[in-house]
Amino acid sequence: MAEKIAAGVIGTGFIGPVHVEAGRRLGNIEFVALAEANAELARSKADLLCIEKSYGDYRDLLADPQIRVVHNCTPNHLHYQVNKDILAAGKHVISEKPLAMNSAESRELVQLASESGLIHAVDFNYRYYPLIQHAKQMVQQGELGDVFTLRGSYLQDWLYLQTDWNWRLQPEMSGDSRAVADVGSHWCDLLQFITGESIVRVMADMRTVHKTRMKPKKQIETYAGKELSPSDYEPQDINTEDYASVLIELSGGARGVFSVSQVSAGRKNRLSFELDGSRCALAWDQEKPNDMWIGYREKANEILVKDPALLHEGAKEYAHYPGGHPEAYPDGPKNLFRNVYRAIEKGQMPDNPDWSTFVDGHKEMAICDAIIQSNREQKWTDVQY
Repeated sequence: MAEKIAAGVIGTGFIGPVHVEAGRRLGNIEFVALAEANAELARSKADLLCIEKSYGDYRDLLADPQIRVVHNCTPNHLHYQVNKDILAAGKHVISEKPLAMNSAESRELVQLASESGLIHAVDFNYRYYPLIQHAKQMVQQGELGDVFTLRGSYLQDWLYLQTDWNWRLQPEMSGDSRAVADVGSHWCDLLQFITGESIVRVMADMRTVHKTRMKPKKQIETYAGKELSPSDYEPQDINTEDYASVLIELSGGARGVFSVSQVSAGRKNRLSFELDGSRCALAWDQEKPNDMWIGYREKANEILVKDPALLHEGAKEYAHYPGGHPEAYPDGPKNLFRNVYRAIEKGQMPDNPDWSTFVDGHKEMAICDAIIQSNREQKWTDVQY
Protein backbone atom coordinates (compact mmCIF):
# COMPACT_ATOMS: atom_id res chain seq x y z
CA MET A 1 0.00 0.00 0.00
CA ALA A 2 1.31 3.45 -0.94
CA GLU A 3 2.48 5.64 1.94
CA LYS A 4 0.29 8.60 2.73
CA ILE A 5 1.65 12.13 2.34
CA ALA A 6 1.87 13.92 5.70
CA ALA A 7 0.27 17.36 5.71
CA GLY A 8 -0.32 20.13 8.21
CA VAL A 9 -2.93 22.87 8.30
CA ILE A 10 -2.49 26.36 9.75
CA GLY A 11 -5.76 28.06 10.66
CA THR A 12 -9.13 26.43 11.36
CA GLY A 13 -11.81 28.99 10.63
CA PHE A 14 -14.36 28.16 7.94
CA ILE A 15 -11.91 27.08 5.27
CA GLY A 16 -9.38 25.03 7.29
CA PRO A 17 -11.78 22.15 7.99
CA VAL A 18 -12.85 22.31 4.31
CA HIS A 19 -9.23 21.58 3.33
CA VAL A 20 -9.00 18.72 5.83
CA GLU A 21 -12.26 17.10 4.71
CA ALA A 22 -11.42 17.43 1.00
CA GLY A 23 -7.91 16.07 1.47
CA ARG A 24 -9.09 13.08 3.47
CA ARG A 25 -11.51 12.11 0.73
CA LEU A 26 -8.58 11.56 -1.62
CA GLY A 27 -7.15 8.82 0.56
CA ASN A 28 -3.44 9.53 0.04
CA ILE A 29 -3.26 12.55 2.37
CA GLU A 30 -2.94 12.38 6.15
CA PHE A 31 -3.29 15.56 8.17
CA VAL A 32 -0.90 14.90 11.04
CA ALA A 33 -0.72 18.35 12.64
CA LEU A 34 -2.66 21.57 13.10
CA ALA A 35 -1.59 25.05 14.21
CA GLU A 36 -3.73 27.81 15.68
CA ALA A 37 -3.33 31.12 17.50
CA ASN A 38 -2.60 29.46 20.85
CA ALA A 39 -2.00 25.98 22.25
CA GLU A 40 -5.43 25.59 23.88
CA LEU A 41 -7.33 26.51 20.73
CA ALA A 42 -5.05 24.34 18.62
CA ARG A 43 -5.63 21.30 20.82
CA SER A 44 -9.41 21.74 20.89
CA LYS A 45 -9.56 22.11 17.09
CA ALA A 46 -7.21 19.15 16.59
CA ASP A 47 -9.42 16.99 18.81
CA LEU A 48 -12.49 18.08 16.86
CA LEU A 49 -10.83 17.18 13.55
CA CYS A 50 -9.14 14.00 14.90
CA ILE A 51 -5.66 15.33 14.16
CA GLU A 52 -2.87 13.92 16.35
CA LYS A 53 -0.50 16.86 16.82
CA SER A 54 -1.32 20.48 17.62
CA TYR A 55 0.80 23.61 17.84
CA GLY A 56 0.09 27.02 19.35
CA ASP A 57 2.72 28.56 17.06
CA TYR A 58 2.73 27.78 13.34
CA ARG A 59 6.52 27.97 13.25
CA ASP A 60 6.63 24.85 15.43
CA LEU A 61 4.48 23.08 12.84
CA LEU A 62 6.90 24.15 10.11
CA ALA A 63 9.76 22.65 12.11
CA ASP A 64 8.02 19.25 12.27
CA PRO A 65 10.11 16.95 10.03
CA GLN A 66 7.18 14.62 9.38
CA ILE A 67 5.21 17.26 7.47
CA ARG A 68 5.80 17.60 3.73
CA VAL A 69 2.89 19.86 2.72
CA VAL A 70 1.33 22.81 4.54
CA HIS A 71 -2.15 24.22 3.91
CA ASN A 72 -2.22 27.94 4.76
CA CYS A 73 -5.78 28.72 5.91
CA THR A 74 -5.01 31.77 8.04
CA PRO A 75 -6.74 35.19 7.78
CA ASN A 76 -5.68 37.38 4.84
CA HIS A 77 -3.16 39.58 6.65
CA LEU A 78 -1.09 36.53 7.60
CA HIS A 79 -0.93 34.90 4.16
CA TYR A 80 2.22 36.66 2.94
CA GLN A 81 4.43 35.97 5.97
CA VAL A 82 3.13 32.45 6.55
CA ASN A 83 3.60 31.53 2.87
CA LYS A 84 7.10 32.98 2.99
CA ASP A 85 7.93 30.95 6.11
CA ILE A 86 6.49 27.74 4.62
CA LEU A 87 8.75 28.06 1.59
CA ALA A 88 11.75 28.86 3.80
CA ALA A 89 11.03 25.69 5.77
CA GLY A 90 11.23 23.65 2.56
CA LYS A 91 7.59 22.55 2.59
CA HIS A 92 5.20 22.40 -0.36
CA VAL A 93 2.39 24.92 0.12
CA ILE A 94 -1.31 25.24 -0.68
CA SER A 95 -2.46 28.74 0.23
CA GLU A 96 -5.87 30.24 0.56
CA LYS A 97 -6.46 33.39 -1.45
CA PRO A 98 -5.61 36.19 -1.49
CA LEU A 99 -1.99 35.15 -1.87
CA ALA A 100 -0.88 38.32 -0.05
CA MET A 101 -2.16 41.80 0.85
CA ASN A 102 -0.94 43.51 -2.34
CA SER A 103 0.77 42.75 -5.63
CA ALA A 104 4.23 43.76 -4.38
CA GLU A 105 4.05 41.02 -1.75
CA SER A 106 2.55 38.47 -4.15
CA ARG A 107 5.21 39.23 -6.78
CA GLU A 108 7.88 38.44 -4.17
CA LEU A 109 6.18 35.18 -3.25
CA VAL A 110 6.10 34.10 -6.91
CA GLN A 111 9.85 34.71 -7.11
CA LEU A 112 10.57 32.84 -3.87
CA ALA A 113 8.40 29.90 -4.91
CA SER A 114 10.11 29.69 -8.28
CA GLU A 115 13.57 29.74 -6.73
CA SER A 116 12.62 27.12 -4.14
CA GLY A 117 11.57 24.46 -6.63
CA LEU A 118 8.75 23.59 -4.25
CA ILE A 119 5.19 22.91 -5.36
CA HIS A 120 2.85 25.84 -4.72
CA ALA A 121 -0.88 26.34 -5.18
CA VAL A 122 -3.67 28.82 -4.45
CA ASP A 123 -7.19 27.61 -3.73
CA PHE A 124 -9.25 28.99 -6.62
CA ASN A 125 -11.55 26.03 -6.18
CA TYR A 126 -14.28 27.00 -8.66
CA ARG A 127 -12.00 26.04 -11.57
CA TYR A 128 -12.39 22.39 -10.65
CA TYR A 129 -16.13 21.93 -11.11
CA PRO A 130 -16.80 19.46 -13.94
CA LEU A 131 -18.82 21.88 -16.08
CA ILE A 132 -16.19 24.62 -15.70
CA GLN A 133 -13.56 22.24 -17.01
CA HIS A 134 -15.92 21.37 -19.87
CA ALA A 135 -16.44 25.07 -20.66
CA LYS A 136 -12.68 25.58 -20.87
CA GLN A 137 -12.44 22.63 -23.24
CA MET A 138 -15.20 24.14 -25.40
CA VAL A 139 -13.17 27.36 -25.73
CA GLN A 140 -9.92 25.52 -26.44
CA GLN A 141 -11.55 23.38 -29.13
CA GLY A 142 -13.17 26.35 -30.85
CA GLU A 143 -16.78 25.50 -30.01
CA LEU A 144 -17.40 28.93 -28.49
CA GLY A 145 -15.64 30.76 -31.32
CA ASP A 146 -14.16 34.20 -30.76
CA VAL A 147 -14.95 35.71 -27.36
CA PHE A 148 -17.21 38.75 -27.87
CA THR A 149 -18.30 39.76 -24.36
CA LEU A 150 -18.48 38.46 -20.81
CA ARG A 151 -20.51 39.52 -17.80
CA GLY A 152 -21.59 38.21 -14.45
CA SER A 153 -21.59 38.71 -10.72
CA TYR A 154 -20.73 37.26 -7.36
CA LEU A 155 -23.49 38.10 -4.88
CA GLN A 156 -23.80 37.32 -1.17
CA ASP A 157 -25.88 38.57 1.77
CA TRP A 158 -23.80 37.64 4.81
CA LEU A 159 -22.96 41.33 5.47
CA TYR A 160 -26.45 42.61 4.58
CA LEU A 161 -27.30 44.00 8.02
CA GLN A 162 -25.59 46.91 9.71
CA THR A 163 -25.06 44.62 12.71
CA ASP A 164 -23.31 41.93 10.66
CA TRP A 165 -19.67 41.79 11.71
CA ASN A 166 -16.59 39.83 10.63
CA TRP A 167 -12.82 40.33 10.65
CA ARG A 168 -12.97 40.87 6.88
CA LEU A 169 -14.46 44.31 7.59
CA GLN A 170 -11.13 45.45 9.04
CA PRO A 171 -8.60 46.55 6.35
CA GLU A 172 -5.64 45.75 8.58
CA MET A 173 -6.74 42.11 8.48
CA SER A 174 -8.37 41.74 5.06
CA GLY A 175 -6.71 44.42 2.90
CA ASP A 176 -7.82 47.66 1.24
CA SER A 177 -10.48 45.85 -0.81
CA ARG A 178 -13.10 43.50 0.60
CA ALA A 179 -15.84 42.36 -1.80
CA VAL A 180 -13.60 42.57 -4.89
CA ALA A 181 -10.63 40.87 -3.22
CA ASP A 182 -12.73 38.28 -1.40
CA VAL A 183 -15.19 37.11 -4.06
CA GLY A 184 -14.40 39.18 -7.14
CA SER A 185 -11.02 37.47 -7.30
CA HIS A 186 -12.79 34.13 -7.77
CA TRP A 187 -14.90 35.53 -10.61
CA CYS A 188 -11.90 37.04 -12.39
CA ASP A 189 -9.82 33.90 -12.00
CA LEU A 190 -12.66 31.73 -13.30
CA LEU A 191 -13.27 33.75 -16.46
CA GLN A 192 -9.57 34.05 -17.22
CA PHE A 193 -9.22 30.29 -16.74
CA ILE A 194 -12.10 29.50 -19.10
CA THR A 195 -11.13 31.97 -21.83
CA GLY A 196 -7.37 31.49 -21.56
CA GLU A 197 -7.01 35.29 -21.64
CA SER A 198 -5.93 37.89 -19.08
CA ILE A 199 -7.71 40.97 -17.79
CA VAL A 200 -5.54 43.86 -18.97
CA ARG A 201 -7.62 47.00 -18.16
CA VAL A 202 -10.31 47.86 -15.63
CA MET A 203 -12.73 50.69 -14.85
CA ALA A 204 -14.20 50.40 -11.37
CA ASP A 205 -16.99 51.85 -9.25
CA MET A 206 -16.93 50.77 -5.60
CA ARG A 207 -19.42 51.64 -2.88
CA THR A 208 -19.60 51.21 0.87
CA VAL A 209 -23.29 50.78 1.70
CA HIS A 210 -22.89 50.63 5.49
CA LYS A 211 -20.36 53.38 6.21
CA THR A 212 -20.80 52.63 9.91
CA ARG A 213 -21.38 49.15 11.28
CA MET A 214 -22.18 47.93 14.78
CA LYS A 215 -19.45 45.68 16.16
CA PRO A 216 -20.21 43.39 19.13
CA LYS A 217 -18.17 44.49 22.14
CA LYS A 218 -17.24 40.88 22.91
CA GLN A 219 -16.52 37.80 20.84
CA ILE A 220 -19.89 36.77 19.40
CA GLU A 221 -19.54 33.28 20.94
CA THR A 222 -19.65 34.77 24.44
CA TYR A 223 -23.26 35.87 23.95
CA ALA A 224 -24.30 32.19 23.75
CA GLY A 225 -27.18 32.74 21.35
CA LYS A 226 -28.91 35.51 23.28
CA GLU A 227 -30.37 38.42 21.36
CA LEU A 228 -27.99 41.36 21.49
CA SER A 229 -29.20 44.76 22.70
CA PRO A 230 -27.95 48.15 21.41
CA SER A 231 -25.61 48.40 24.42
CA ASP A 232 -23.81 45.24 23.28
CA TYR A 233 -22.48 47.03 20.17
CA GLU A 234 -20.04 49.81 19.42
CA PRO A 235 -20.02 51.76 16.11
CA GLN A 236 -17.14 51.23 13.70
CA ASP A 237 -16.33 53.23 10.57
CA ILE A 238 -16.10 51.06 7.44
CA ASN A 239 -13.69 51.92 4.63
CA THR A 240 -13.95 48.87 2.36
CA GLU A 241 -16.58 48.21 -0.29
CA ASP A 242 -19.84 46.31 0.16
CA TYR A 243 -20.48 46.54 -3.59
CA ALA A 244 -18.54 47.14 -6.81
CA SER A 245 -19.05 47.02 -10.56
CA VAL A 246 -16.04 46.74 -12.84
CA LEU A 247 -15.71 47.13 -16.60
CA ILE A 248 -12.95 44.89 -17.94
CA GLU A 249 -10.96 44.37 -21.12
CA LEU A 250 -9.37 41.02 -21.97
CA SER A 251 -6.02 40.52 -23.68
CA GLY A 252 -7.84 39.29 -26.81
CA GLY A 253 -9.90 42.48 -27.03
CA ALA A 254 -13.22 41.32 -25.57
CA ARG A 255 -15.00 43.63 -23.15
CA GLY A 256 -17.11 42.74 -20.16
CA VAL A 257 -18.45 43.72 -16.76
CA PHE A 258 -18.91 42.07 -13.40
CA SER A 259 -20.50 43.11 -10.11
CA VAL A 260 -19.79 41.93 -6.62
CA SER A 261 -21.90 42.46 -3.53
CA GLN A 262 -22.03 41.22 0.05
CA VAL A 263 -25.31 43.03 0.77
CA SER A 264 -27.68 41.32 -1.73
CA ALA A 265 -30.54 39.84 0.29
CA GLY A 266 -31.25 36.20 -0.47
CA ARG A 267 -28.06 35.62 -2.48
CA LYS A 268 -25.97 33.24 -0.42
CA ASN A 269 -23.05 32.44 -2.70
CA ARG A 270 -24.14 33.24 -6.26
CA LEU A 271 -21.17 33.30 -8.60
CA SER A 272 -22.58 33.46 -12.13
CA PHE A 273 -21.38 34.38 -15.59
CA GLU A 274 -22.42 34.60 -19.24
CA LEU A 275 -19.82 34.29 -21.96
CA ASP A 276 -20.72 35.30 -25.52
CA GLY A 277 -18.80 33.81 -28.43
CA SER A 278 -19.10 33.93 -32.21
CA ARG A 279 -20.54 30.39 -32.35
CA CYS A 280 -22.51 30.10 -29.11
CA ALA A 281 -22.87 31.49 -25.60
CA LEU A 282 -22.41 29.90 -22.17
CA ALA A 283 -24.05 30.66 -18.83
CA TRP A 284 -23.44 29.06 -15.43
CA ASP A 285 -24.51 29.67 -11.83
CA GLN A 286 -22.52 28.25 -8.90
CA GLU A 287 -25.71 27.81 -6.87
CA LYS A 288 -26.97 25.47 -9.65
CA PRO A 289 -23.58 23.97 -10.49
CA ASN A 290 -24.66 20.86 -12.36
CA ASP A 291 -26.37 22.69 -15.25
CA MET A 292 -24.80 24.83 -17.96
CA TRP A 293 -26.86 26.83 -20.46
CA ILE A 294 -25.59 26.89 -24.04
CA GLY A 295 -27.21 29.52 -26.25
CA TYR A 296 -27.54 29.57 -30.05
CA ARG A 297 -28.95 31.97 -32.65
CA GLU A 298 -29.80 29.41 -35.33
CA LYS A 299 -31.21 26.53 -33.27
CA ALA A 300 -32.76 25.70 -29.92
CA ASN A 301 -30.76 26.46 -26.80
CA GLU A 302 -29.46 23.59 -24.68
CA ILE A 303 -29.01 22.73 -21.02
CA LEU A 304 -25.94 20.54 -20.48
CA VAL A 305 -26.41 18.47 -17.33
CA LYS A 306 -23.28 17.31 -15.55
CA ASP A 307 -22.68 13.73 -16.68
CA PRO A 308 -19.21 12.26 -17.30
CA ALA A 309 -20.56 10.57 -20.44
CA LEU A 310 -21.40 13.98 -21.95
CA LEU A 311 -18.25 15.90 -21.00
CA HIS A 312 -15.13 16.54 -23.05
CA GLU A 313 -12.34 14.08 -22.39
CA GLY A 314 -10.26 16.63 -20.48
CA ALA A 315 -13.16 17.31 -18.11
CA LYS A 316 -14.30 13.74 -17.39
CA GLU A 317 -11.95 13.10 -14.47
CA TYR A 318 -13.42 16.08 -12.61
CA ALA A 319 -16.81 14.34 -12.43
CA HIS A 320 -16.70 11.47 -9.93
CA TYR A 321 -20.33 10.39 -9.98
CA PRO A 322 -22.78 9.44 -12.75
CA GLY A 323 -25.26 11.87 -14.26
CA GLY A 324 -28.03 12.87 -11.86
CA HIS A 325 -25.68 12.71 -8.86
CA PRO A 326 -24.86 16.36 -7.97
CA GLU A 327 -21.30 17.53 -7.39
CA ALA A 328 -20.49 20.98 -6.07
CA TYR A 329 -18.52 23.11 -3.62
CA PRO A 330 -16.75 20.42 -1.54
CA ASP A 331 -15.59 18.68 -4.72
CA GLY A 332 -13.72 21.73 -6.07
CA PRO A 333 -10.89 21.72 -3.51
CA LYS A 334 -10.78 17.92 -3.64
CA ASN A 335 -10.05 18.03 -7.38
CA LEU A 336 -7.49 20.80 -6.88
CA PHE A 337 -5.70 18.89 -4.11
CA ARG A 338 -5.71 15.72 -6.22
CA ASN A 339 -3.83 17.53 -8.99
CA VAL A 340 -1.36 19.14 -6.58
CA TYR A 341 -0.63 15.95 -4.64
CA ARG A 342 -0.05 14.04 -7.88
CA ALA A 343 2.85 16.39 -8.52
CA ILE A 344 4.06 16.05 -4.91
CA GLU A 345 4.16 12.28 -5.35
CA LYS A 346 6.35 12.80 -8.43
CA GLY A 347 8.47 15.29 -6.51
CA GLN A 348 8.62 18.23 -8.89
CA MET A 349 6.72 21.23 -10.18
CA PRO A 350 5.53 20.53 -13.75
CA ASP A 351 6.07 23.05 -16.55
CA ASN A 352 2.31 23.44 -17.05
CA PRO A 353 0.56 22.75 -13.73
CA ASP A 354 -3.08 21.66 -13.93
CA TRP A 355 -3.93 23.79 -10.92
CA SER A 356 -3.88 27.45 -9.82
CA THR A 357 -0.39 28.44 -8.66
CA PHE A 358 1.20 31.43 -6.94
CA VAL A 359 1.39 32.98 -10.42
CA ASP A 360 -2.40 32.93 -10.61
CA GLY A 361 -2.62 34.28 -7.08
CA HIS A 362 -0.36 37.17 -8.07
CA LYS A 363 -2.48 37.93 -11.14
CA GLU A 364 -5.53 38.39 -8.94
CA MET A 365 -3.62 40.70 -6.59
CA ALA A 366 -2.51 42.82 -9.58
CA ILE A 367 -6.11 43.02 -10.85
CA CYS A 368 -7.36 44.00 -7.40
CA ASP A 369 -4.71 46.72 -7.07
CA ALA A 370 -5.72 48.10 -10.48
CA ILE A 371 -9.40 48.10 -9.48
CA ILE A 372 -8.64 50.03 -6.29
CA GLN A 373 -6.58 52.56 -8.26
CA SER A 374 -9.27 52.88 -10.95
CA ASN A 375 -11.95 53.57 -8.37
CA ARG A 376 -9.77 56.16 -6.68
CA GLU A 377 -8.88 57.96 -9.92
CA GLN A 378 -12.19 57.24 -11.70
CA LYS A 379 -10.58 56.21 -14.99
CA TRP A 380 -9.55 53.16 -17.01
CA THR A 381 -6.45 51.62 -15.42
CA ASP A 382 -3.97 49.11 -16.85
CA VAL A 383 -3.28 45.97 -14.81
CA GLN A 384 0.42 45.86 -13.91
CA TYR A 385 1.40 42.21 -13.71
